Order: sequence, then structure tokens, then C-alpha cells
Amino acid sequence: MRVITWNVAGRVTKQAQQAAALASTAADVVALQEVTARTAPLWRAALADAGFTACELALDGLRVQRKRLLGVLVAAREPVRRLPLPDGVPWPERVLCCEAGDVEIVNFHSPISPAPELAKVRAHEALAAYLADAEGPAILCGDLNTPRRELDDGEVLTFAHDSAGRLREERGERWNEAERALVFGLRQRGWVDAYRALHGYGHRSASWTFAQDRGGWRLDHILARGFEPVAAEYAHEWRRSGLSDHSALIADLRRG
Repeated sequence: MRVITWNVAGRVTKQAQQAAALASTAADVVALQEVTARTAPLWRAALADAGFTACELALDGLRVQRKRLLGVLVAAREPVRRLPLPDGVPWPERVLCCEAGDVEIVNFHSPISPAPELAKVRAHEALAAYLADAEGPAILCGDLNTPRRELDDGEVLTFAHDSAGRLREERGERWNEAERALVFGLRQRGWVDAYRALHGYGHRSASWTFAQDRGGWRLDHILARGFEPVAAEYAHEWRRSGLSDHSALIADLRRG
């Protein structure tokens, strides 16, 4: 199964080019973040033309606040069934749970750290509690907005820490544990980080960077349960050419 996750940055003028780039990859499942009410019809049409017979959008049926217009989308070449949201998700437009065959696919776009009412912390806690109970094959993908740093031994520092690696008093341990719960905690439960499982932790591989590839973080992830990753690469050239401010992650997963 080839899976692509990509934060497409809500870009209208680049949508056709983004769709062409995706169509060239022969993916089986596409998970997009930052799809808007304006770009959703464009994406539905383009994905259908590319052979994706199923398409679910988290924005469907929601009355979203004006400041929260970014949704997530899952498209597949086989039928998918939309599943209920996990309990406690603060921003329902940012989480989409679907079932394709016997595989659960969860697309998550984490709120950024300054989001009000601890939205980021609560979202990560809700997803971690939900996924901790997963028993069958499952895939978590999306823009998780963490970690701040990955260490050579697989440990992570979250955005509860400052640039020197010190825990920030105003965020504290609850924040730290919430962010760790997905990118670190799931690995302790048998999930596999598709990219790091193949490439190790010896290089940065930021999927979002400042101008000219300066700095940045690896925010975009595919984690899988019940699968073995056989290939995983970031499409950095899509970001560098201006299609989005995020690199897509493309992973080939084989049933374990």
C-alpha cells in the first residue's frame, strides 16, 4: 500500500499543480491537510480523475468557526467508511478516521502551539487515548506539529521545550507528554515510524523549513501498526518549488 500525507497549505492557485504531482505517484491512499471549503471541490474532482473512487472530508457537515477553516481529507482507490471521531477531539475539522477494508486510517492535523484553550494538548491526548486501543492494522498520518527535535537514540524533544532543550514552565509536563504520546509513545506500543524505521535518526530531514531550507522541523509523519515500511521518502522538491510550505511524505507499507 502506498500512502501519501501532505499539508497542501490551502493554496488555490497551486492546487492543479499539487494534484498533478500527487497523481504522478500512483498512491493508494492520500491524506491531505489544510483543505478548505474553496479547494475541496477542486480536490474531489482532481482525485476522482486520478482514480480515487472514495473521498472523505472532515469539513463535511460541520459548522466551523471563521478562524478555523482548514480541514483534512482522505482519498482512496477502494471504498472507505467514515468512522466516528475519537472522544475529546477539540477541533473536529482536523481529525478524520476512516476504514479501508480492514485498515483504519487516521488523518490528523495538529493545532499549533499558540492555539487557544490548550487545543494542541487536548487533541494529542484524545488521539493517543484512541489509538492506544487499536488492535488491527492502522495508519496514523498527517501534520502532527511535533517534535521539536529528534535525538540519535530515537528520543524526542517537544515544543514544550525551549530551543536549549529546557522544559518551559508555562507549558510543563502535561504538554510534553501530550506531544510525545504520538511520535514517541505509539512506538512503545508496537507502532512503526515509517520514515525513521528505514532511515534511522542520524539526520534531520525537516519537512517544514524556513526560507532556503534553513532550520525547520520534521512535522509530517506516517506511523503504522501491522505494517512493515519498505520505502519512505519526503518530496522535498514539491516544497522547494513552492507547491506548499510542507514536504509530502510518501511511504510504501507491506502488511506484517
